[in-house]
Amino acid sequence: MINKTVKNAQEAVADIPNGAFLMMGGFGLSGIPENCISALLDREIKGLTIVSNNAGVDDFGIGLLLKKKMVKKMISSYVGENAEFERQLLSGELEVELIPQGTLAERVRAGGAGIPAFFTPAGVGTEVAIGKETREFDGKLYLMERALIADFSLIKAWKGDTAGNLIFKGTSRNFNPMMAAAGKITIAEVEELVPVGELDPNQIHTPGIYVQRIFQGEDYEKRIEQRTISR
Repeated sequence: MINKTVKNAQEAVADIPNGAFLMMGGFGLSGIPENCISALLDREIKGLTIVSNNAGVDDFGIGLLLKKKMVKKMISSYVGENAEFERQLLSGELEVELIPQGTLAERVRAGGAGIPAFFTPAGVGTEVAIGKETREFDGKLYLMERALIADFSLIKAWKGDTAGNLIFKGTSRNFNPMMAAAGKITIAEVEELVPVGELDPNQIHTPGIYVQRIFQGEDYEKRIEQRTISR
């Protein structure tokens, strides 16, 4: 029987080297791989390139990796909640590739689908287009964007089985399924790990074929990025 479980986050990320190209699931702080990030912090590896919709906040998520100067380059869409990110960007310490959110999602999806590149109207005539091929279709200009494929994808799901099949809950699903498909090695941390056969096949969002390692995480903070209340 297929069993892709590893003991914990430390074992799961033990072979991620300096200079690795990583994808990290999540949108804001929802659905981020908290345990894997903590394990990377313990290892203090350097020169990482990270694809993530955002860069966490100063004291949580990817923001902690930035604070330890472990990240060489961020490929992201929204980074406005992280003062350390801004400082490193303005000082030239951090390379940054900002991408429209839909384009980022499609570049990841294309990587998982084996599509090397695609054309999109988003970014034409802006800084996003610098150095990229443009082509006209039916009288309209489109920008060519290349697919993204990671050495390792670090994702988080609500529930998974020992074969790597995953179920996500609510908005924490976000980028996680796409990144699972676009990683050469995908590491999934889950809140609940069950034996094969306990998940309803009709409810599975990511099949185990895309996952190489899985473990049950612990001590999830699930921090709320911005709390809004009304009277």
